[in-house]
Amino acid sequence: MVAEQKHLLTEQEYLTLERAALDKSEFYNGERIPIAGASINHNRVKENLNGKIISHLEFADCQSFSSDMRVHFPGTSLYAYPDIVIVCGEPQLLPNEFDNLTNPNAIIEVLSDGTEDYDRGRKFHRYRAIPSLTEYILLDSQTVSVEIWRRNEQGQWTLTHESADPTTVFTIGTIGLSVTLSTVYTRTTGLLPDASAPTTAP
Repeated sequence: MVAEQKHLLTEQEYLTLERAALDKSEFYNGERIPIAGASINHNRVKENLNGKIISHLEFADCQSFSSDMRVHFPGTSLYAYPDIVIVCGEPQLLPNEFDNLTNPNAIIEVLSDGTEDYDRGRKFHRYRAIPSLTEYILLDSQTVSVEIWRRNEQGQWTLTHESADPTTVFTIGTIGLSVTLSTVYTRTTGLLPDASAPTTAP
């Protein structure tokens, strides 16, 4: 018995479908990857942090976009919707396109039960192909914790900060914004610090 081959989409086919769709999907290597609805804690963490970012950047050269900004990564076929993306300077879009950002400087993802492995693994690996990206931050929607990865001048990615202490202050280095972890988790429910997460210097 011959296995039925999955139909793979071209990037243009994906973009045509995506622009008409009611629900968002990411794209990689010919496949659409549906984005599941986020929990209330996931959305609370994202909005708490993005509110701080927006206020901090009111008169700055950088700006943030939340969830609906699709990002395309040169050198790969990946199209994704980061929870928060920060761009400094003029946003660059694909030629002749209006909705595909190519020059993020920082990406922030809020981990969920169904996305944690993807966000930590394959997705982060693909993110690293973006020449402009220098900072990748992970927050958890199931426990109180933060991880910050940064690219050094040699192009190597290093985990520079990891903490589950609600009193800890972490810094988004791209924009020089320092936030207390407890502030990011304000009004979430049922979350405890991740006891397995060590604390490293910011």
